[in-house]
Amino acid sequence: MNNIPPTVELETDDELFEHHRFDVPKGQSMLRIDKYLMQVVENATRNKIQQAATAGNILVNEQPVKSNYKVKPFDVIRVLMPHPPFEYLLEPENIPINVIYEDDQLLVVNKEAGMVVHPGHGNYSGTLVNALAYHFENLPMNSSERPGLVHRIDKNTSGLLVIAKTDLAMAYLTKQFAAKTSEREYIALVWGNVEEEEGTVRGYIGRHVKDRMQMAIFEDESMGKPAVTHYKVIERLGYVTLISCKLETGRTHQIRAHMKHIGHTLFNDERYGGHNILKGTTFTKYKQFVDNCFKVLPRQALHAKTLGFEHPITKEFLRFDTEIPQDMAECVEKWRTYSKSHTLEEEE
Repeated sequence: MNNIPPTVELETDDELFEHHRFDVPKGQSMLRIDKYLMQVVENATRNKIQQAATAGNILVNEQPVKSNYKVKPFDVIRVLMPHPPFEYLLEPENIPINVIYEDDQLLVVNKEAGMVVHPGHGNYSGTLVNALAYHFENLPMNSSERPGLVHRIDKNTSGLLVIAKTDLAMAYLTKQFAAKTSEREYIALVWGNVEEEEGTVRGYIGRHVKDRMQMAIFEDESMGKPAVTHYKVIERLGYVTLISCKLETGRTHQIRAHMKHIGHTLFNDERYGGHNILKGTTFTKYKQFVDNCFKVLPRQALHAKTLGFEHPITKEFLRFDTEIPQDMAECVEKWRTYSKSHTLEEEE
């Protein structure tokens, strides 16, 4: 057992994992989905199925449905749960890790974009946790039974993560993240000209009511968890803006959801619509330019640049900083060059 206090909540509990998927056959008669799932899911109970439906975790054709939904031929049914499938087993893998700091209590890694942090549906291998299990023995488990992880960043986000090597470090670092005393700064390229030089986005983050793979911002606290992001403009580049985001909280997709909420979706963030070219620009050359930027940066433009925390033993405040990776830097430079020779007024 680990020594994480039960009152400390790790910021990894909003993720959903696919446990079941069914393609309804052509000859299927109309049947309530709770009854259908009881027939096709081993050891399923109607009560558990109805609870999953109430939580919005049963999707038909990517839309959440109630337990009385009538299944039709060719429906695609997915059942999501907040924990990995039981068959999930962690296999150590000899994958290189970019470690920028290490001592006997912790290490700090600079994760490349494209690497998943921990195993989940469709990614049971090749993750950072698989690599950690190979390179380090007896890493402490967090409250979600994931070795070493104090926090995480998305697959296509690059940047810094701190990994605990002992139970003491896991508990101490987790408390800091929960108490908002850690320091986390991200660099993001967002669509649009952000009007204010700086600002704060607040709201309750929870699952989107229609798209369960997205997070959304709500005013009602019963719909999500409190989240706060402070942003500041670094550079205005015409149709996009380079910004700094500092987190008070670390919710799933926090920056991605917050930026969309204020009308400035991350550049090339497909999950949140950032892969669509900014409206109002129909010129062929402009579209070609943006498509070229997408090719240079085939992911959301987000990098975890700075990470700071108090060391669990020495009590020294450690701060680590990284440069934005080459793909993002090249994309920003393209926009910098483009904005010098084009203005919004000229193309609208």
